[in-house]
Amino acid sequence: MEKQEANQKVEELRERLNDYGYSYYVLDEPQITDAEYDQLLHQLIALEEQFPELITEDSPTVRIGGEPLPYFEKVEHRSPMLSLGNAFNEQDLRDFDRRIRQQVGDDIAYCCELKIDGLAVSLTYENGRFVRGATRGDGTIGEDITSNLRTISSIPLRLKKQVTLEVRGEAYMPKDSFEKLNQAREAEGEEKFANPRNAAAGSLRQLNPKIAAKRHLSMFCYSLGYLENDDLDSHHQALELLKDLGFKMNQETEYCQSIDEVISFVNSWIDKRAGLSYEIDGIVIKLDSIEQQEQLGFTAKSPRWAIAYKFPAEEVVTTLREIELNVGRTGVVTPTAILDPVVVAGTTVKRASLHNEDLIREKDLKLGDTVVIKKAGDIIPEVVNVLVDRRTGEEKDFKMPTHCPECDSDLVRLEGEVALRCMNPQCAAQIREGFIHFVSRNAMNIEGLGERVVAQLFLHHLIRTFADLYRLNRDELLQLERMGEKSVDNLLKAIEASKNNSLERLLFGLGIRFVGAKAAKTLAAYYETLENLQSANKEDLLAVDEIGEKMADSIITFFEQEEVIELIEALRSLGVNMKYKGPSTQSEAVLTESPFNGKTIVLTGKLEQLTRNEAKEKIEALGGKITGSVSKKTDLVIAGEEAGSKLTKAQELEITVWNEQRLVEALSDIES
Repeated sequence: MEKQEANQKVEELRERLNDYGYSYYVLDEPQITDAEYDQLLHQLIALEEQFPELITEDSPTVRIGGEPLPYFEKVEHRSPMLSLGNAFNEQDLRDFDRRIRQQVGDDIAYCCELKIDGLAVSLTYENGRFVRGATRGDGTIGEDITSNLRTISSIPLRLKKQVTLEVRGEAYMPKDSFEKLNQAREAEGEEKFANPRNAAAGSLRQLNPKIAAKRHLSMFCYSLGYLENDDLDSHHQALELLKDLGFKMNQETEYCQSIDEVISFVNSWIDKRAGLSYEIDGIVIKLDSIEQQEQLGFTAKSPRWAIAYKFPAEEVVTTLREIELNVGRTGVVTPTAILDPVVVAGTTVKRASLHNEDLIREKDLKLGDTVVIKKAGDIIPEVVNVLVDRRTGEEKDFKMPTHCPECDSDLVRLEGEVALRCMNPQCAAQIREGFIHFVSRNAMNIEGLGERVVAQLFLHHLIRTFADLYRLNRDELLQLERMGEKSVDNLLKAIEASKNNSLERLLFGLGIRFVGAKAAKTLAAYYETLENLQSANKEDLLAVDEIGEKMADSIITFFEQEEVIELIEALRSLGVNMKYKGPSTQSEAVLTESPFNGKTIVLTGKLEQLTRNEAKEKIEALGGKITGSVSKKTDLVIAGEEAGSKLTKAQELEITVWNEQRLVEALSDIES
């Protein structure tokens, strides 16, 4: 067969297979038998093997799975994948509705969607072709799992239109796939997965895509993260667009015009969920209007216009055997219940948090008690109450210790706190937990340095300060248990890469009391270098947005410590970056000159000289607020080529409109 003829045949087979796959996996309306589909697929595989130059990334054959990857690359989301606030009862939902109506008025509607119990992912398409897929990660940085996502048949590799967008969704394992997988693992003598969510997450984090391909995952899309030339006005319009483009959408979405309708929908699924072919753990409620969404905005962790109703937690009975004490990085001693193993919400639970001594007294817990436990939000096991009528008299009282279980120093309760705290800065447990925090995802993000490895490094006296991480020796690491050459090389590579992190990660990792991830970024953006922050006085710190007295005092005290000064000098000498790499906070003089400062701005149409993201970052750095829809509150519309309804609406409302050239000139004037 000639190449031209082969190319024509390949295109024909791909089109047919994509159509059949869409009908089967998305519409659930098979047009041919499995045997007929496999026959066509094998024809395509044979042609691609004969003419490898004809293979493309959107060919149905990629669903079989490619070669194993050495590791997952990190990828930054175009816009953060934030988590949702939770509602656990009807009153929580009514409070959510009240807050929204106070801000945007009574003319509102909601979209209610089943909360699929799987793994949140983002998919990026360029000109209609699937180019990248990533996990949610920490919301800002995820892992590139494109090769694994290509194996999911319900994810289109080529859209029905040549559009550029980012879509968010939930990858999940259907119940029948989960049962078959666990049967196969049991037959092979392997440990069974606890629930479909864990199985889906484990499958998508396999470095070998062929394994993911055998797990028969699926995916429902639930929102747009980005759409080029976005002219959508509502969430339900976005869902319709995604459906028209070929994505698999959940058919149980409900459009509600009052909170009463929302509550009725929620209650209807509490019992019905058991009959679904996939697991759900709640209902997601979203304000439908995009303009109203933008008006409400976001907190640091979640959108104000959406909430997740979590189904009532399953409660089970077990026995409290022991109470274990753990010392955290700040010295707080936390009690943990050790329980007879019991299955709760699909997973085996052996431990549950008890938080503090006051809670143990409040619940009147004794060793040997029969207790009721549940998973708070279906995630964290906790003790609900004691079944006092089942006591036999053999139960024993528990007393919190007066000395640290790790270093034997006195435990103290600081004024206004309920926790007992070890005040010894040399306490081995605090130092060890501090390392776990330092290398964690939101801090220095050193992959391969989990709790087990940190404990090993500690045990073998290879680390005592954070700087020691950057002095680790390959030969010493190879002597550790379960540390082969590949693991050691990957770990050292990850440690080296962490030197280039932006300042806010280092700041958060240092563990300054009261300084969380958000405050660390605020401080890094404001001061730009660690040296500037170190020299700041209390008055300077209080001038920074969201920095209060307690945090300011904590920062000053932290940087006055001699061991901290020595640590920072050591990290600097080892090449750890101490500068902020994000958009800088502009000076007041620059903001005063900025035509964007304090303005609400809409970008529409195709930009030629800047990407949409570049324009957004530059405008926001100069004090502007970018929104997605035009309203009476819009101050300026910047219209590129092929601007659509947003430009028309701006003209109707007599809003100032700039073309791209004027934007570029304004930015140039400020920068010069």
